[in-house]
Amino acid sequence: MATADDTERRGKAMLASQRAKEEAEAKGEKPKSRLAIFPLSYKDTFSQWWANVPAAVAEHNVLSFIPYLQSPPTQSNVAMPAPKPATDGSIAPANGDMLHRTSSASKVSKDDPYGPRRWQSNLIRLSGKNRALNELSVERVGEDVNQNLVMLHGYGAGLGFFYKNFEGLSRAEGWKIYALDLLGMGRSSRPPFRIRAKDRQASIREAEDWFVDSLEEWRKERNLERFTLFGHSLGGYLAACYCLKYPGHVNKLFLVSPVGIPEDPYAVNSDLPDPADPAIEAEIAQDQSESTSTNKNNFMNARAKGEEAAVNGEEPPRKPLSKWVTYLWDANISPFSLVRWAGPLGPRFVSGWTSRRFSQFPAEESQAMHTYAYSLFKQRGSGEYALAYILAPGAYARSPLIRRIGGLGRQWITPQGSTSSNLQEGKRQRESGFPVIFLYGENDWMDVGGGYDSQKKLKDEQEKFLATATEEEKKSDNGSSRVVIIKKAGHHVYLDGWEEFNSVVLKELRDVQRREAR
Repeated sequence: MATADDTERRGKAMLASQRAKEEAEAKGEKPKSRLAIFPLSYKDTFSQWWANVPAAVAEHNVLSFIPYLQSPPTQSNVAMPAPKPATDGSIAPANGDMLHRTSSASKVSKDDPYGPRRWQSNLIRLSGKNRALNELSVERVGEDVNQNLVMLHGYGAGLGFFYKNFEGLSRAEGWKIYALDLLGMGRSSRPPFRIRAKDRQASIREAEDWFVDSLEEWRKERNLERFTLFGHSLGGYLAACYCLKYPGHVNKLFLVSPVGIPEDPYAVNSDLPDPADPAIEAEIAQDQSESTSTNKNNFMNARAKGEEAAVNGEEPPRKPLSKWVTYLWDANISPFSLVRWAGPLGPRFVSGWTSRRFSQFPAEESQAMHTYAYSLFKQRGSGEYALAYILAPGAYARSPLIRRIGGLGRQWITPQGSTSSNLQEGKRQRESGFPVIFLYGENDWMDVGGGYDSQKKLKDEQEKFLATATEEEKKSDNGSSRVVIIKKAGHHVYLDGWEEFNSVVLKELRDVQRREAR
């Protein structure tokens, strides 16, 4: 039976579609059909494929929308002009911007009411063959940097997805903001991804370590002893894994709509992909028009269906995925592989997601984000192939974080352990906890229940620790957690509700400064 909310939601959608139709007719244009899964025309699709905009240029164009920056610094392995995508999908001539061949580029925003601020784009070389991380940083000129925020994007994305957050967050005094492309994603290097482990758990751990170890190596290169860590979706999962493997460096953790927290029996028992095959993706594309949905925080409504089954005494339903999706996942076939195999049709396929994902932004920004996404998706496969080892079909973790999350901020630090330490040989020190902030969109397909369950786990672990702690340990304990819901936002909460999101994060950054100053 339809509820009042359902009726209201359908009414809003009807009015929105009628309004769009009327606006199109007033302009003498043909209204867009809701059945147009891939809205980009064949002509524009071929034009974009032929233009073959490099990822460096696409990233540069996205970052040019950052207020007070306009012409962002962009490290590039070749010198080239930077043409901008037009709103109709074609590629406009270069507007005078030129990318120079350099592994480090810098720019100071002078006419900046919150600056001046120094923006830097760097390629940070790591050990081994073809291992390097693409980095963007921003800091306020003339201030001492006493705190650092490190931001990690989600699966298949890149640091450019945070273009709505850099300016707002870098207003914080005394902070330097770093955003990284994960190894094998974005504009970081793309070494071959291989799993050498033979057993299940070791294979999962090796896939996690592929990213986590590169982050630790980057930290050492940047000489950051303490920092605040921020991760979205898969980046949130990996951020938690980093804290567990390399304790002692994080003073606050932001888990932004993190994947992999809840436990699912199918995920923890399903087969891993054959290590001989390379990889698969699984970010579920949420239509921006669904931001008014009343069935919130439910992955494909599975949670609601599970609760209904429990009331009726039935077995919870298996994840509603088609057989071909499961087959591709288990065969480790990446959706990005499909984009690459599509050739001239690649931009059209990508438009099926980007047209919905970025529909809330002005046409020029939306087109820039589409070109950026396509420029990343079409690159050689690498880090994307780790996903099938970390997640099972349905985006549930093979090794759920809910089993491990209580250990955040409670790990032992030793001189010979996974973290550097100034402690004398043989002595051990335990972390005194740190705040963990879970952020979800009001209409997130990621289940917010995972955040609340994690909050309870963290509290239970803190109480267990304090029960036997000394008075000094009790006073120095920093453990806490909270769940924040950003209104009118979906899974990409930092984009959908960027103003509220930036405000929440800024308050938390100021809290870090107060805590660290004690």
